[in-house]
Amino acid sequence: MEKGKRTRAGNRAERAPLGKERAAGVLLHIASLPGKYGIGTLGKEARQFADFLHAAGMRYWQVLPLVQTGYGDSPYQSVYGASGNPYFIDLETLAEEGLLKKSELASCAHTGGRIDYGFLHERKFALLRKAFSRFDCFDQAFRAFEEGGAFRDYALYMALKTAHGGQGFACWKRKYKFRDPAALNGFLRANKKEYLFWLFVQYEFSRQWQTLKEYVNGLGIRIIGDIPLYVAYDSADVWANAHLFKLNKNLTCRKVAGVPPDYFSATGQLWGNPVYDWKAHEAEGFAWWIGRIRRAFALYDVVRLDHFRGFDRYFEIPAGSETAVGGRWRKGPGMALFSAVRQALGDVPFIAEDLGTIDGGVRRLIKASGFPSMKVLEFAFDGDPNNAYLPQNIGENSVTYTGTHDNDTLVGYLSSLQGWEKERLAAIAKPLLKAAGIPVRIAGVKSAARAIVLLALSVPSRLTVLPMQDILLTGSETRMNTPSTDAGNWQYRLSRMPSGAAAEELRRALEAAGRA
Repeated sequence: MEKGKRTRAGNRAERAPLGKERAAGVLLHIASLPGKYGIGTLGKEARQFADFLHAAGMRYWQVLPLVQTGYGDSPYQSVYGASGNPYFIDLETLAEEGLLKKSELASCAHTGGRIDYGFLHERKFALLRKAFSRFDCFDQAFRAFEEGGAFRDYALYMALKTAHGGQGFACWKRKYKFRDPAALNGFLRANKKEYLFWLFVQYEFSRQWQTLKEYVNGLGIRIIGDIPLYVAYDSADVWANAHLFKLNKNLTCRKVAGVPPDYFSATGQLWGNPVYDWKAHEAEGFAWWIGRIRRAFALYDVVRLDHFRGFDRYFEIPAGSETAVGGRWRKGPGMALFSAVRQALGDVPFIAEDLGTIDGGVRRLIKASGFPSMKVLEFAFDGDPNNAYLPQNIGENSVTYTGTHDNDTLVGYLSSLQGWEKERLAAIAKPLLKAAGIPVRIAGVKSAARAIVLLALSVPSRLTVLPMQDILLTGSETRMNTPSTDAGNWQYRLSRMPSGAAAEELRRALEAAGRA
């Protein structure tokens, strides 16, 4: 097919489970796309990247949560789990719509390497507010969007946050904190313009995302999205549904989420998100979760369920703890949730992120659900022949990654190994490469990284997903996230669009592995 030519293949594939055919995809968040305005957007660079994927023979594009970020600029901490990130709105598209002048875009020009969220908060929101000042709020399509009510709680929450100097609902007046209807209606009447601004950004995001998704699907590429297990405490999700979380009577957290010590952190990870009251969810037929998943499949073709093990058992920590060491395991909803989802939405395609502390309960839940699980090759080379991530131990119903957004890049990971660890990895990898018919000689860090990329493509998994950093063989400076750290994350950006030569090389690798 001619590069950039659109077909209806992707639309036919929507909501279908991962197919029997071997395929490959790329993990790159929208934020990491190149461009002139400080962060990746839903504009022409996103379409150009889709063209690159198509030229390379990729059939999946995986992104991180598209949400408006909150604490630490993390896509796993959002003011509303179904929101779109205002930073991803393409300014040039707004200019084409007559909402901004071309000359005004210069105030947001920022072509430096890493994402500067402080710059974006100051400059991009200023331009979005300027665009809103020229927007016709009586536009029929916008009125229908407003009356649909999907973003009412979000827009009201953001208007209240603005009125309270950016503070979350824990610091609001009692009448707003506890959602007194008369007080909220009065606030809305007095602050309708601010409320409409936040609806406007979601309206523009939704329009631009659907345009991009149609383009991507038209190239025969499906989008893999991500549902975080938890939502942020400072969010419209918790404020509007406090009874579904383990909160105190004053709406402070009673228990918070995290994970015990593991290979990412010796003291565990203290995420701080409020944990669910699963009995309350079950009493309502899991309606909140069904709605959340329905919204996710309006955005994505396939959904990765983050921290899947938490649906079997979850780790809760007393609020106020300094680390996760004192937490306890609690029983999750298990198949009761997924049976309710299946009854309401049908057999929608999930990927289970089953990394971390895995036990028999998680394995049984994976088997009962039938969802493909995740295999990460960075975890494969510890010398244990029974290691579940070794290529010979990977089954077909799985998705293989070289690494995830929480891992160091392959080049960074390999560079960090001690000499004996590198020797062990090479001793394990060489016979695997030979058995797969991959003619790569391991003679240094980058050749070893390339060998692992090719091994990932050779495994039995129906789908292999490669982080863009591992395709480009870049180092730790391009890592997306380091768990249990608060600074320096989520800032990676491509400096330029990958070349046609890179696409051709990648296509040849996919063809050799039977994935093109």
